[in-house]
Amino acid sequence: QVQLVESGGGLVQAGGSLRLSCAASGRIFSPNVMDWYRQAPGKQRELVATIDSGGSTDYLDSVKGRFTISRDNAENTVHLQMNSLRPEDTAVYYCRLSGGAINYWGQGTQVTVSS
Repeated sequence: QVQLVESGGGLVQAGGSLRLSCAASGRIFSPNVMDWYRQAPGKQRELVATIDSGGSTDYLDSVKGRFTISRDNAENTVHLQMNSLRPEDTAVYYCRLSGGAINYWGQGTQVTVSS
């Protein structure tokens, strides 16, 4: 079993920054992919950023140039540095780990950006 614990959410003004972290523990399949998703009220969950074990990344178009995903394979952690935040970035952010044909999710952390 794999557990994911997110941290770093909060309330920030537009233009500000937050750094989310997700720590994975348990029997972690390698290689794997770690992602950040978000879900705003009344909207579908969407993929924000992804990073594989080799460090290859991809981003949602609306966050390119503002968000940076990174990982520490030795510590089984993934981070999301969010800069120039906008009110439309407000959502619950979820960490996901995909490995061995199984997806594991964290409990989510709230990010609120005020205008």
